[in-house]
Formats: sequence, structure tokens, C-alpha cells
Amino acid sequence: MQIRKFSTAALLGTLLCAGLAGCGKETVNSAPPLTGFTTPANGAIGVPINQIITATFNQALNPASINGSTFKLSAPGGIAVAGNVTYAATGSIAAFTPTANLAYNTLYTATLTTGLTNTIGIEPASSYVWSFTTAVQPTVVSTLPANGTTGVPLNQILSATFSKAMNCATLSSPATNFRLTGPGTLAVAGTVTCSGSVATFTPTALLAINTLYTATITTGATDVAGDPLAANYVWSFRTAPAIALPAVISTTPANGATGTPINQSVTATFSEAMNPVTINGATFTLKAPGGVAVAGTVTYASAGSIATFTPSANLLASTLYTATITTGATDIGGNAMALPFVWTFTTAAAPDTTKPTILSTNPLNAATNVPLNQAVSATFSKAMNVATINSSTFLLTGPGNTAVAGQVVYASVGSAATFTPTANLAASTLYTATITTGATDTAGNTLAVNYVWTFTTGTVASTTKPLIVSTVPINGATGVAINQAISATFTAAMNPLTLTTATFTVMGPASTQIAGTVSYDPVNFIATFTPTALLTANNIYTATITSGATDMVGNSLGTTGAPNPWIFTTGTTVLAPPVNLGTAALFGDFGGTAGMTNSGTSTVINGNIGTTGVSTKIVNFHDNGVGCSYTETPIYTGGYVNGTIYTAPPPPTVGCPNEGTAVTAAIAAQAAADTLIAYNTLAAFPNGLDVSVCPGCGGGGAGELGTRTLAAGIYKSAPGYYNLTLGDLTLDAKGDPNATWVFQMSTYLTVGSPTAHRSVLLVNGAQAKNVFWQVGSFATINGILGGGTMSGSIIAQSGASVSTVGVAAITTINGRVLSLGPSVTIVNTVINVPAP
Repeated sequence: MQIRKFSTAALLGTLLCAGLAGCGKETVNSAPPLTGFTTPANGAIGVPINQIITATFNQALNPASINGSTFKLSAPGGIAVAGNVTYAATGSIAAFTPTANLAYNTLYTATLTTGLTNTIGIEPASSYVWSFTTAVQPTVVSTLPANGTTGVPLNQILSATFSKAMNCATLSSPATNFRLTGPGTLAVAGTVTCSGSVATFTPTALLAINTLYTATITTGATDVAGDPLAANYVWSFRTAPAIALPAVISTTPANGATGTPINQSVTATFSEAMNPVTINGATFTLKAPGGVAVAGTVTYASAGSIATFTPSANLLASTLYTATITTGATDIGGNAMALPFVWTFTTAAAPDTTKPTILSTNPLNAATNVPLNQAVSATFSKAMNVATINSSTFLLTGPGNTAVAGQVVYASVGSAATFTPTANLAASTLYTATITTGATDTAGNTLAVNYVWTFTTGTVASTTKPLIVSTVPINGATGVAINQAISATFTAAMNPLTLTTATFTVMGPASTQIAGTVSYDPVNFIATFTPTALLTANNIYTATITSGATDMVGNSLGTTGAPNPWIFTTGTTVLAPPVNLGTAALFGDFGGTAGMTNSGTSTVINGNIGTTGVSTKIVNFHDNGVGCSYTETPIYTGGYVNGTIYTAPPPPTVGCPNEGTAVTAAIAAQAAADTLIAYNTLAAFPNGLDVSVCPGCGGGGAGELGTRTLAAGIYKSAPGYYNLTLGDLTLDAKGDPNATWVFQMSTYLTVGSPTAHRSVLLVNGAQAKNVFWQVGSFATINGILGGGTMSGSIIAQSGASVSTVGVAAITTINGRVLSLGPSVTIVNTVINVPAP
């Protein structure tokens, strides 16, 4: 049989059939077969995944020519779709039936080749190709509360908004297609309603306080076309510790803060979940002197209930700013704050370029027998950008690098990130926690490297309730300073998200609740309530921490331990304010006019360094910016500055045009001026205690601090110098994180002996940022053997030295070494600048 082919033009000129008038049997023997129409049509979208693909012809075909070779269907990449091809003579319809359902939201291509013929063997001149796209499955586009939200009201109604109108019957019956569980897998009773693209879950009763809940919409939920969700949609949230009006419980910077970096964002943490729509440039403002508005953007993170104001440009140096949250900010239930919240802070002269570090973790690295219900946390060295603390930057994995499901939340009250697993961890299993360099601080600085630690679980969950072991003031205290911060020390690490003004309250006369902010020290387990204004003199106050406060495994506060509530009576005195270091607060090492020299390969300064001298006075250092090198020699290339180096011109090397300039010189000059002011302030503090005589301290004579334990206070050396040689010095805050120490000496400070290094140890809430050493001449820190840990900010009139050339031991200084004039020399020293 002869096969005849026709040109494309001839084919196009032929009438398409499929039962249309004008097409008759007379065309069968004179024209090639043509496709009249297809199902789906060319370019169709939203095609059902169980669609049978058909093509209708204008004349009868040779059934033998309609097969898998002449009628094909392919997925993206030309991948053939398996299926069966049939032909119905009645209507001349060829059909391709896929063996399995097609994939959703996928472009498919159907092809009829020239191999098919009519009944007398005529085939088309070219193949016929058309394409279509399958249906898109519905998705959840938003939820209330949003995933990760904290501080959710106990009467919250849940809702989910879908991308398409839903078949409401599949959401409300069975109700398990939209369910809520918590704590753990315990089902929450409730009713589900649905309208259009929105479904709601209304709990039958109030939710439990401070509890992690998990909501799930399963693949049993379908749209009106019958298409299901691609996968179960799961989100979680944590309820509020109590029912109360929303309030600001913490800010960064803190109220009254000084030395704030000019590139820092401003944050406010709320006591409960807020309506994101009400957190904007109208309700969160920042103003310079004269009420001049600062341009910036406002964002809100539901995980942690933190609002952030990011200035459009660096703030002005040495300037007082006022931040305000108005009562236009409401919680997700529509409740407004009782009063606007206003706080102030003063900037430094320099930006913050120091990368954040991890100070501690819970569990500790390599910990064993960890409870199965453990939440995993990491405490940062500084305030972090909440938007960068999430499930992509804080990971927990088990055996085989299997990801653990859970909620990641950042709490500004303790600069801590917490990963709470959705379910208990497996027993006797090694887990790995990772925080990546995607985590940044509020100035935009990233972690230097990924931080990784491991721990191994035990076999049981912890049910031991945390207790309060001590308070400041103690129960029944009298004569308490009217600016006293109130604090409590716990027996276990607490969940900072549960320490708010709803769970930690202070009541004054006539049961008036005192306004204030809450902070948390995750290293010493201390929560602190700082009143916004001075307390009233000669009045009785009551402090209370409720059972809404929980530890890191979810156990609520116990009722035994130190008195809770506790009562105290104010006097009339005012505690001396902390020492203001100004711009110098950002420096770990300042070499006065003479600079500084590193002679070690393991030196790291977690902060800035500088001098008012020229750049060549900085020897054997390089910074974390563009890697500018300052007179580095091949044997001492370990002087790494995790911040910026500030000097007078010229630039240190080619390729460092922004260092060693008039700008860096001005910042160094301001730091030097602020250091001098701080030195004079420290030297002028009156009534310094003489600790020359210390029965039972091991002797040592006048000026010896070794083996002593000292409470907060001002200490003045009678002979004019201090030695710390016979043993370590312990500074005991007695549970008061604001406890401050000032050591005054008219001549030198020596730490360490020829036979042993010495340390300054901080206990019971003592913090390095509150320890100051005013040195009249020269400071020597473990100069013979190196090693040891020095705590506090050393401001020396005539320079300082740390360790000795050739000593490999690492000396740690949690504080600063600042010189007013002569140089500072260090060897294998790590300096950690305290957070403000």
C-alpha cells in the first residue's frame, strides 16, 4: 500500500472534523487525518492528576497505528509517562490513560507522531504536540498564631488560611484533619469551622499557661476540586505565662544605657504575642534630641515577641536617643498596653564590628544522661538579631544526621536561643546541636564560624521542679536602696521566655504593681526585675515569681526553697550608678598614646583595640574586617582582633583605606577621653575599704588580695598597690547581678606569682562588666607563667603587660585592658569584652 504525505499548508487547509458540519466520508480517502481537538486543550492549567488525555480526529484511523509509539506523554526533561493507549472507532477518539496519577503542578507534553494513519494508510506530514499543566495543590498561606509565636493568650482561637477554597467537610469531619495537641501529644478538645479558604479551631477550654502546643492540618483536607494538601501542615506556639495586658519587659539597649554602638538596631520584647499589624513605624518610634524622628524600618518576630527598629543609617555619635512604644500596639486579642513605654540610651562614637560568640550552652558540650524532655539552648555574648535565629541557623540532629523537629525561639531577656523538640528525645542517644554563621547580632555581625556541640541523653525525663535558693533583697530586708534591682537565683537553668512581668512582679503600697523590665542571667540562673523608676522611700514592697516560670525541661517553679513571695522595706539611700566607660566600652585593649604589641600566636581580642598614636604603634595584629595587617611578623601572626582597630593615620597597609584615617583617629581620641573620665571617676569614689588585714586569709601583708572572698564594694589599697599572688580572689555577688566592685590603687597591680598563675573568680551572679581596677601606675597580669583568668576592666595610668614572651599558656581576661598613656603588651591572651 502506498503511503501519501501532504504538506503542512495542505493539512492546515483541511477542515477539522469531530462531528462538525462539512466533514464527511468523502474526505477520508483524499486527506490525511487531523486532530480536531484535545483533552486537555493546549495550554490548559489546573488539569486533574487523574486526567485521561484524548485526541479526536476528523476521520477514521487505522486502529493498529494508535499505540504507545505514536501517542506519547512526557514529563519535564522528556521523561516518558507510563500508560495505556486505546482507540474508539465511534468518534475517532484516541486516548492515553496514565498508569498512575500525574504529578501536581507539572507541565506535561503530549505527542501524536506521523506514524499514525487513516484507514488507507495516509499519515500526517508532521507530529502534533500540545502541553498542559496539572492542578496546584492547596497550601496553607498563613496561620494565627504564626509558627513559633510565644506569649499566646490562653483563650486563643486558631485559624488557617489556604491558597484555595476548601472542601469544608474534609476539615470539620473528621475533626482530626485539623487538630491541636499539647503538651506533647495530648489532644486538645475543640470544634472546627470552615468558610471558603479559612478554617478555625476553637478550643473547648482555656489553654494551659506557658505550654508548647502543636497544630496540624493533615492531607485529608482537600480543596473543592478534591485536591489534598501535599503534606501535613504543622506549626507550633507557646502560650503566655499568665493572662495580663501586654507590656514591654525588656529592651536593647537597656533604659539609660551608654556607649551604644551607632550601628545597632533597637529592640523591645513584649510579655505576650502581639498583633504584627500594630507594630509599625507609627507605634515604634526613635527620636534624636529636639524630637527629630529617626528614619528606619520596624519589624516584628512572633517567635520571642520582639519588635525591632532598624535605623536607615548609622545613628549620630555621643547622642541621647528616645525610643517609644505607643498604646497603639496591641496583642493578638486586641488588648493595648496600659501606658506607652519610653526609654532612652546614649550612643558611642564607633560602630560595633565585634562578631558574637557563644558563651554557654545547655546541655554542656559532651554532657551525658541528659533528660529526654530537655530543651537545648545557647547563650550569646551580645544581643542578637531575632530574625536570624530560626530553624535554618539553629539545628538539632540525631543519629545519621537526622533532623529533630522542634521550635526555635530567641529570648532577648537572656540573649539566648532555645530549641524545644516537638517530642521527647530518644533514650541513650547522641545528639548534635549547631548554630550557623547565619546568626547575626543587632549590628549585623555574624558568628565567626559554625558553633557545634554534642550531648547524650539518659533514659528518663526530668520531673524535678526548680526552686528559688536566694533573693535580693532577702525576705524581710530593711533599708533597701530605692534604686535596688530585685533578683532571684534558681536551682536550675530557667526558660527565659517564661520570665516576664507577668510571672515576676513587684507590688508596692496599696497593691500597686511596679513597672519594670525583666532580665535573666543564664550562666548563674538569676532573674532580675529592674524598676522603671525609683521606688518610694520607707515603703514595703512584695516580690513574687509565679509557677508560670519554668525550667528548660518545662517543669514549673516549686513552692519550697527561699520565701516566695518575699517582702522588703526601702530606706532612703541610692546605690552609686555603674561606671560609664562611654566609647571605651567597645574596646578590649587600648594602648593610650603608645599603642600595643602582641607576641603570641594565640591572641584573640573579642572587641576593638586602638591607640591615639599612628598605625605603626599597633604591632602583630590583624582585624576581622578586610584583614588589615598591623606590622605583623611571621612568628606572631596570631593577633586576631574580632572587631576593628582604631589609630591615627596613615593606613597600616595598602588595601586598607578605611583604617588609619582621620575618622578612626577621632574615634580613638574619643575612646581615650572616655577612658580618662572613667579612670578619674573610679579614683574619686569615696570611702574605699582597706582590706590589708584579713585574718585567716593566709597572710601576705598589706595589699594582698589572694585567697580572699569579697562582697561588692569599693576597696582602696592602704599601701597604694594590690598583689594577687597567694591564691585566687573570689568576688561574691550574693545573688545580685548588679553587684559592683571598684579596686583603687595609687601605684601598681600584680596578678600571679613566679610559681603559679592567679585568677579573679566570679560567683553567685557576679559579672565582669561590674568589676573595675583603677591602677595608678602599671598592671602586670600573670607575667611569669601566663594562664589564669582575670575578671574586670583594668584602667592603668602607665600601661600593662599580660604574660611573657615565649609562654604558650593562654591567659584569659573577661574584661578590658586600657592604658591612659604607655603601651600594652600581651602574649597569647584572649580578651572577652563584656556585653553591656
